[in-house]
Amino acid sequence: MTGPEQTASARAGQASWAGRRVLVLGAGVSGIAAVRALLQLGAQVLVADDRDDVLAEDPSFADQVQLGTVVEIGMPEVLPDVTLVLATPGASPRHRLLVAARRAGIDIISEPELAWRLRGPQAPPWLVVTGTNGKTTTVGMLESILIADGRACIATGNIGLPLVEVVTGHVRYDVLAVELSSFQLDRSPSIRAHAAAVLNLAPDHLDWHGSMQAYAKAKQGAFDRAEIALFNLDEPESGRLAQHHRHAIGFTVGRPSEGALGVADGVLLDRAFGDAVELAHLADVTLPGQHNLANALAAAGLARSVSAEPAAVATGLRRYLPGPHRNAFIRSVNGVAYVDDSKATNPHAAKASLSAYSDVVWIAGGLLKGAEVDQLVLAVRHRLRAVVLLGADRAVIAQALARHAPDVPVVDVARNDDGAMIEVVRAAAAQARPGSTVLLAPAAASMDMFGNYVARAEAFSRAVAELSQDGPQ
Repeated sequence: MTGPEQTASARAGQASWAGRRVLVLGAGVSGIAAVRALLQLGAQVLVADDRDDVLAEDPSFADQVQLGTVVEIGMPEVLPDVTLVLATPGASPRHRLLVAARRAGIDIISEPELAWRLRGPQAPPWLVVTGTNGKTTTVGMLESILIADGRACIATGNIGLPLVEVVTGHVRYDVLAVELSSFQLDRSPSIRAHAAAVLNLAPDHLDWHGSMQAYAKAKQGAFDRAEIALFNLDEPESGRLAQHHRHAIGFTVGRPSEGALGVADGVLLDRAFGDAVELAHLADVTLPGQHNLANALAAAGLARSVSAEPAAVATGLRRYLPGPHRNAFIRSVNGVAYVDDSKATNPHAAKASLSAYSDVVWIAGGLLKGAEVDQLVLAVRHRLRAVVLLGADRAVIAQALARHAPDVPVVDVARNDDGAMIEVVRAAAAQARPGSTVLLAPAAASMDMFGNYVARAEAFSRAVAELSQDGPQ
């Protein structure tokens, strides 16, 4: 469909929202973006959130409440009279309103799904990235490559601007680099990416999904409707999700076979979208670790799926600057490097982070959410000079270390007040030697002691700054 017919179809789709009653469950960043988009379409929006004054800070929403377009209802005991529920990621599938909606046969969607339904007639292709770890890095690399290729591109989805703001805004993009979490994919039945990459799959968010099978099924959704599925040949679970796809392409940090991307003789090589095309050199991937090399290959494969030039891959990878708290070098003190990877909130991410260094004083602990750490300790024990533990589940990690790395010194920091991280960093400094890396890669969530992983990272950085002034204690 093209021209006037396509425009008419888009108008008809927008008109279908007028007067429709929609419940938005969760008024965080993506929830508020969805509310705004729905109001512009003429929908009647009900906002459910535990915070009673969630919209009070925005006068425009207060006006809408007065007009009756937004009905701010706090958190109702029963499901209101609605025809659609948009649930933000923080809303558990077991939330009583979602249970009631499923029983009533009411659709439950995510903010990215709404964005997909609202995209215009000339919508750019979506390149989707998901996986347990590495999503944000890969999407950032992809954005950088496509910008180097002269494309108007933005990294969005689970990072940056909410997708509904991107697709309904005035800026026109050639392609979207879209990070999607398992929470978002679970409620996005229509999204059809031009190409999707599943980087890896390891137990995570099982408290939300209920089982590893349900978690994998959510990730599978990225591949189910994508035209091209890029999977990690070095991660068997990623490959299993792609095994029945009609156009599956693998990537590996090893030498690639025909039809795959990989590395040969220090060069990132494309044998999938070209005939052994050289894309970049290893030195162009500035982040340490094999996991970041895999991320770069995934980003390169997605970019090549929309015909990005080889030179743009190398330029984009060189120009890419990682987001904060992802293997971020803080500073060197007395010959010891201090690195912040507070974003390593599960064992799989911590393993990848630790594997980038050979002599590590590891800072770990927090909320494991039921995750096992034995395999992590087994994989990295030869890299550990010492371990400093903090947080609610530090005993679980200590027990794994006692079983599998009994010779590694362990310091247990029991306090959980504002000074805890200072004690942790000083203990780590005492264990380190010139050439060591003190690495914050907790393998656990932060909410037992900090508001989020950013707050944990900031506490770490402040403690390192204090150490640099005073020296080891």
